[in-house]
Amino acid sequence: MQSHDTLLASPLACAAGRERLAARVEGMGREVPRPERVRILALLRDEERDLEAVRDAVSTRLMEVFKQTRGRGPFGLLYELNASHLLVQVTARLRRYTSSADPLDVLQEVFFNVHRYPHRFDSARDDAFRVWSAMIVRNTVLKHLRSQSRGGRQEVPFEDLSDQPSDSHPSPMQDAILAEDRERCAEVYVTYLSLYMTFYRMLGAREQRALHLVEVEGRSYREAAAELEIRLENLKMVIFRARRKIHRAMRRTFEGLPHDCRPAREPGSGTQARTSEPEQRS
Repeated sequence: MQSHDTLLASPLACAAGRERLAARVEGMGREVPRPERVRILALLRDEERDLEAVRDAVSTRLMEVFKQTRGRGPFGLLYELNASHLLVQVTARLRRYTSSADPLDVLQEVFFNVHRYPHRFDSARDDAFRVWSAMIVRNTVLKHLRSQSRGGRQEVPFEDLSDQPSDSHPSPMQDAILAEDRERCAEVYVTYLSLYMTFYRMLGAREQRALHLVEVEGRSYREAAAELEIRLENLKMVIFRARRKIHRAMRRTFEGLPHDCRPAREPGSGTQARTSEPEQRS
């Protein structure tokens, strides 16, 4: 079960937030077929469901829409509704195995897999996306653990090994679907990296250098702080703010809004944001 703070941070947490989401769904036009649009709007305005149930049901419908249309709008909204609580899951699993992997990097790969394998999604239940995405989180974290181990010496508990049978002999149709998915994912990833570089170049020189040291060269926070000759706590805040600027600018772009790269705070993000992000790589 996700934390209370994560639920409160959701755009679904208040009536005004739900109405803003409803307006965005209505504005997606052909990306969301009318029957699904009506269904999602009804879910957003259902006062009988609690917050988590609404998010589960809306996310499942958005994933089904993305499965059918591959629309950027539904996928962007799916990310916005689920990134926070999936990051909590990723972080918890990495801590369990004392992994040094960056949770944000793993989260990015989680959504990459969501984007890559929509044909494997079954929307039969309202909570289908929550269950399916949790399995993707587990398998993605295990993949990172295996890639980081040397000679396979890192042990993974038996109960966490995937129980999904591997299809070692895919059919010609499956081969064609996977080839098309790989091509689409490559295009999306190039677009994502291009946007990231655009907003990265809008950062200050120190922010760019800090991100480069940590994300490109793989330095620890302590090493990066020594390189920049600043305190460790200051380095963590520089990294956090730089990532937030890029994230907010990219989100505005995906929403079709004018972007900027100014450090802007979201409601309730002040103290909590300063304390939750920077514990990694220290």
